[in-house]
Amino acid sequence: MAHPRFRPESGSIEVIVGSMFSGKSEELIRRLRRAEIAKQKVQVFKPKIDDRYAVDHVVSHSDMRIKSEIVSHATEILGGLKSDTEVVGIDEGQFFDGTITEVVQALADQGLRVIVAGLDQDYLGRPFEPMPQLMATAEYVDKMLAICMQCGAPANRTQRLVHSLDRVVVGGAHAYEARCRRCFSKEASQ
Repeated sequence: MAHPRFRPESGSIEVIVGSMFSGKSEELIRRLRRAEIAKQKVQVFKPKIDDRYAVDHVVSHSDMRIKSEIVSHATEILGGLKSDTEVVGIDEGQFFDGTITEVVQALADQGLRVIVAGLDQDYLGRPFEPMPQLMATAEYVDKMLAICMQCGAPANRTQRLVHSLDRVVVGGAHAYEARCRRCFSKEASQ
């Protein structure tokens, strides 16, 4: 059933990607706040694994924050959706499994505006699923760049500073740096 305020064809998907410290969460929060100012009903979700700054808020590295709901699996977003929600924000999209793409598509097909932020590359510089799939299905994609913490050039990679072979290691400035192509090293991350 279509959302009561919008026609199904008016739904959309926006994806915000980039390295750590590029302002993805900040941009997500900015867009969600603008929707709230426009008196649109906003609902925000984040994965349970991301508890770095706050359990019940999406928090940027610059300490911008917005209230959020925690989900363990992407499918819980559908079950937790309120009937009057018009805009759905999802942070740290890379921490969800592939079903996030189907969930986001279903929300947009219902006429909702869906905004997803996440890392597009892992610590080895490889595409970080499911973000490439989300980018492919989105109407709008924005790639944010950080500043390389080594040389000051535009940075689109995330350098892991702690030793781990796990693909997912949740951490902040103590564990990661933004790096440009020249300063990034796969070997240093392993």
